[in-house]
Amino acid sequence: MKTYKTNIEGCLLIEPTVFKDARGNFMETFHKAELEKQVGGTLDFVQDNQSVSGKHVLRGLHYQKEPFSQAKLVRVVRGRVLDVVVDLRPDLPTFGHHYSVELSAENRKMLFIPRGLAHGFLALEDQTVFCYKCDAYYHPASEGGILYNDPDLGIDWVVDASKLILSEKDLSQPTFKELFS
Repeated sequence: MKTYKTNIEGCLLIEPTVFKDARGNFMETFHKAELEKQVGGTLDFVQDNQSVSGKHVLRGLHYQKEPFSQAKLVRVVRGRVLDVVVDLRPDLPTFGHHYSVELSAENRKMLFIPRGLAHGFLALEDQTVFCYKCDAYYHPASEGGILYNDPDLGIDWVVDASKLILSEKDLSQPTFKELFS
C-alpha cells in the first residue's frame, strides 16, 4: 500500500497494492497494523456502512460532534465519486480547508479521514456503491452538517448545481461561518 499526505492534517490518500493474474485481481482493502503505522495511532473500526447512489446524488457535508466524532476509511466498489472533506478542528492550521479527490472502482483509491472532519461525496455514475469503516458508532443526536455549497469554502463539485440531487436535510445545513463564528 502507498499512502500520500493531503493538504488536511492527518487525512491520507491510500493506493492499495493490486495483484493481477489470469484469474483477475486481489488487494487488501484494510490492514490494521499498516494503517495504524501510517496514521500514527491505534484504530478500532466498529461499524461498516454502504450506500448506493444515482448519478449526481450529493451526500454531505456530514460529521459527528464530540464525543462521538468518527474517523473513517472510505472507498468505492462500483462507480465513481468526488469525495470531499472539510477540516473542523479549530486548533489546527488546516481548519476550514477542504480536500477533494476522485475515488472509483477503477482507481481503487481510498481515503482515511481522521476525527474532526466533515465529509461528503458526489456520485458521478449511476449505481455508485460507496463503502466506509467508522471507528465510532453513529449517534443520531450528535449529527452535524455544513452547507455543501458554502461560498466561503469554495468547493468545486464539478457538476452544474442544477443537476445535483440532495436531501432536504443537506439543503438546509448551516454555513461554516454560522457554525464557527
